[in-house]
Parts: sequence; structure tokens; C-alpha cells
Amino acid sequence: MTFQHESILLNECINGLNIKEDGIYVDGTLGGAGHSIEIVKRLSNKGRLIGIDQDDRAIDASTERLKDYKEKVIIVRNNYVEIKHVLDTLGIEKVSGILLDLGVSSHQLDESSRGFSYMHDAPLDMRMDQRQTLTARDIVNTYEHGRLAKVLRDYGEEKFASRIASFILTQREIAPIETTHELVEIIKRAIPRKSAEKGGHPAKRTFQAIRIELNQELTVLKDAINQMIDSLEDEGRLCIISFHSLEDRIVKHMFRTAFLPCTCPPDFPICVCGKVSKGFMINKKPILPSDEEMSLNPRAKSAKLRIFERKVGVADE
Repeated sequence: MTFQHESILLNECINGLNIKEDGIYVDGTLGGAGHSIEIVKRLSNKGRLIGIDQDDRAIDASTERLKDYKEKVIIVRNNYVEIKHVLDTLGIEKVSGILLDLGVSSHQLDESSRGFSYMHDAPLDMRMDQRQTLTARDIVNTYEHGRLAKVLRDYGEEKFASRIASFILTQREIAPIETTHELVEIIKRAIPRKSAEKGGHPAKRTFQAIRIELNQELTVLKDAINQMIDSLEDEGRLCIISFHSLEDRIVKHMFRTAFLPCTCPPDFPICVCGKVSKGFMINKKPILPSDEEMSLNPRAKSAKLRIFERKVGVADE
């Protein structure tokens, strides 16, 4: 299956990165290289693009797509949370810009065997990195009720989390839950009919929650943002596209803290904590897709882009 992914907010990201032709840029979620190919086109022979992805299929697809620019491209199979290690290994101290396009890719959703989608029947997998041994099947069949309900509530914002968890535990006492459609049918039975008739697919929030838990997406995001800001050169920019409120909340909070890190009580006349700003947010409100883009690509509807610019002249922590 061809690795395809519609690059969301493409022009906005390219403009947001403020690309310098001799700069070094990192695409931390390389995917099918939709954003990356537009970045590398704007680089001179002195510029470099470092593409990072943990999905082997993405690595193969992006390598093929970027083959005409291979002298300017370095592709690494890893998780973007390891950006400091990746840059250290390459002997790079600072970069000119970093891009993250969060969440699951169109290809991962469309490739039914990956188990990301509630629309296709497939084994319960959901691994972004196929080298990982833990799968969605393990979560569904081994988490005790309280832990499973917490995952659904915290990561899926599912108001019927406890009820769905109870139905899952009841079913797995009969036999292990093996496929996406088995899980979908359990969720449909668990959610009251009147509530199920409202909004989108009843399994959407549960599948999101299990995927986030399995791949530790929010933890990775929290751990990576400060590393990325610290890896930027003066006036370097970090662009992050998020797709749901949990991700966007983290990005907004981390950017704000990097901008205003002081932890002194409000009534202190002067700052004594010694924490200094690392830069500023380019856009106070997130950049959203245009109506035209949303009509052409429905998956863009929930996308939000936030941009942070590093400002050297303050001490690095």
C-alpha cells in the first residue's frame, strides 16, 4: 500500500518556519515527507533536513520521496523525544527550525492491518513503532477496570469510560478481545442508545485513548518540547500541529511556560527564581486550516498550529 498523507497546514508551516536556505531543519514526524519535501526544496546545498520517524513504513516512503535531495537529507528511525540524542550523534548543536505533525497519519488509519481505525476490522495493534512489543490487544485484555477507565476518561475524554471498561472486562472473561470490530461492538453495547445517536462514531474516543496510552503520545510530547526549544538557534522556530484538545493544551502550556518561566509568587517585587524567557509565541491564538483546506481534507478540521521562536540573549537552562 502506497504511503500517502495529506500535509495539513502546509503553507502555514513553511511560512512559520521562516526557512533560511543554509539552515538545518528537523521534521520530527517525517511520515510521507509531505512537509519535508517542501522544506528541502527551499534549502541550498549547505542546508540540511533531518527527518525522524519511528514507523518503518514511513521511513521507506520518505526515503523514496526525498531521493532526489539525498545529499541534503538525513533520515533517522527514532522517536522525536530522542531529538537531543539524534542531534548529538550527528554532531549538531543547534538547528534553525523543528516541525511536529502530531497524532496518527492518514496512512496509518487507512492501512487496515495496523488496527488504528474503528472503520476497518483488523487485529488490535495500534503500534506506531512496530519494534514495540506491547499492543492495543494487551491493554484491552490486561488492564484492570480502574486503570482502563482512567485511560478512556483522561485520554479519550469519554464520559462513559467506567461503563465501557466494565463491558470490556465482562467480555474478556468469556474470550480475549482480538480485533477492532470486536471492540467496536462492545463499545456500542456499552454506550446508551440516546448518547450514541449524538455526535460522531461511538468508538472514536475509546480508540483515541487506547492509541495515546499505547504509544505514550502525551508523555512524549511533554518531554520533547523543552528539548526542542533548547535545540533551536537564535530566532529558530518550533512549529507544532495538534489534532485534539489534550495535545493543544500541552503545547500551549509548554510554550507559555518557556515564554514566562518565572515561578516567583505574584507579590514579589522582583524575580528571584532566576528563570528567564527562552523566546516567545509567534501566534497567541492557534493558526487554523482555511475553509477550502477543510473542505478538501476533512481530517484537517481539528488541526491547530502553534509556533514558538527561540530568542537567545537569555541564559540556557
